[in-house]
Amino acid sequence: MNASLKVCYYPMMEYGEAWDLQKQLVKAIDGEQQQEHLLLLQHPPTYTIGSQRHPEHLLLSPEELKEQGISIFEIDRGGDITYHGPGQLVGYPLIWLDAGRGLDLHGYLRSIEQVIINYLARFGIEGSRKPEYTGVWVGDVKICAIGVKFNKCRGKRGFITSHGFAFNVKSGIQNDGFQGIIPCGIQEYGVTSLEDITGLKFMVEQVARDIVPLFCEVFGIKSFEGLEGSFSTLINE
Repeated sequence: MNASLKVCYYPMMEYGEAWDLQKQLVKAIDGEQQQEHLLLLQHPPTYTIGSQRHPEHLLLSPEELKEQGISIFEIDRGGDITYHGPGQLVGYPLIWLDAGRGLDLHGYLRSIEQVIINYLARFGIEGSRKPEYTGVWVGDVKICAIGVKFNKCRGKRGFITSHGFAFNVKSGIQNDGFQGIIPCGIQEYGVTSLEDITGLKFMVEQVARDIVPLFCEVFGIKSFEGLEGSFSTLINE
């Protein structure tokens, strides 16, 4: 499949704004007014609750949420509760999922996992899957959560994806908002980050830059645009 991808990086974006942007882009892509997109960004501290709603997996009271400055959204992706915050690279692919791409719904999830697994392999890290859970693991700790939505299109092309992955980059992120939830409802395993696994320091922006060609390779996308402009803006700031 020879498709061009528009990549946008945002250093920080409120969750509600990003959710609205995804919905607008899905409609525009469906109407062939926009090309496929990959949004890469960081969120301020936020909990999102997917379609598997378990109130008991949120361990903080409304007063504690306000005190800690954590927003909360009930959203339309699959999965349970998770945390987004600074130091985590969030990716929202808004791409066609149809016969031309050769992926079904499960194949799409496995492909997202493969992008992160391929990135980790660059540092000699063996990323893995757990058959009972979606996401990417290093041993028995989770480094990347995945929760998606498949938006039915008006035409006959199948679906357009939204929501996506949350890749923990900065050290100590597991001690931030993750302490206030049972992440994805999984009690027996913890979470980790790229810095904690490697002992190296990373800029989230650079991780985003490096992941894009891996994403394109896994999904058969031949070209992308927009990334250099985003990063040159960051550097100038």
